[in-house]
Amino acid sequence: MNTREMMNIALEMAGLDSMPPDTTISVEGENIKRILMGVDMGTSELLLGRDMKYDCVVSHHPKADSAVSEFHKVLDFQIDKMVEFGVPINKAQKMLEKKKNIIDIGDHVANYDVVSSAARLMKMPFMNIHIPADLIGQEIVQNHLDEKFADNPKKTLQDILDALMEIDEYKRALTQPVIRVGSPGSYAGKIAVLYAGGTNGGEDVYKSYFEAGVGTIVAMHAPKAVIDEVKKQNIGNIIIAGHMASDSIGLNRIIAKWEEKGMEVTKMAGIV
Repeated sequence: MNTREMMNIALEMAGLDSMPPDTTISVEGENIKRILMGVDMGTSELLLGRDMKYDCVVSHHPKADSAVSEFHKVLDFQIDKMVEFGVPINKAQKMLEKKKNIIDIGDHVANYDVVSSAARLMKMPFMNIHIPADLIGQEIVQNHLDEKFADNPKKTLQDILDALMEIDEYKRALTQPVIRVGSPGSYAGKIAVLYAGGTNGGEDVYKSYFEAGVGTIVAMHAPKAVIDEVKKQNIGNIIIAGHMASDSIGLNRIIAKWEEKGMEVTKMAGIV
């Protein structure tokens, strides 16, 4: 198998026709049989992969090239999710502009060549798969919670925590799901699982969801400033499911599909 075929499997699983802005193949490779994969894979992990005779190194998070310099563009994926939950499309776009601009400024000054140049010098095939894995994980968790609480309009945040802990990745992780806004007995209302779209959209995006009727957002992570603002809004709840475990849900499904094709995959650096 080659890197392009590996990527196409992930894209197909995520329902995507092409590589999104946060996902790229930095160094192409052929005849790949052994893969070293982790959530964060940089130059050190490339050296490890070379020394341990792997054929390809795969990172989840963007580390190189256009996946770094154009990362801000992937936030537009959040617009469709916001519309799905009842936010008007024009409002969704405007609520994302502030965060997108902040990330764009950071992207523009980032050194996008550190890891990819190391991979080229080592002739080590290197790629990253970000939002495809996040989309897969997001759908799995959303479907799990929707099915679990289809007949329970009075589900609480504690009920959601318990349901998340039925998923293997959360069972195995050191950082387990926690309530950041609300209390165990708070009614959850409509649940929105927001794992895909580059990064956390910020307090304006969350408020848009709550104003559209969402009661609880389940996210991978959220900065303290966003949590504090949502507390001030006093509208909805936030559950943080955990970053590494949530990333691992989609990654493990991709890995399983590669293994079905005969690949040997070693997981490290955050995949649980």
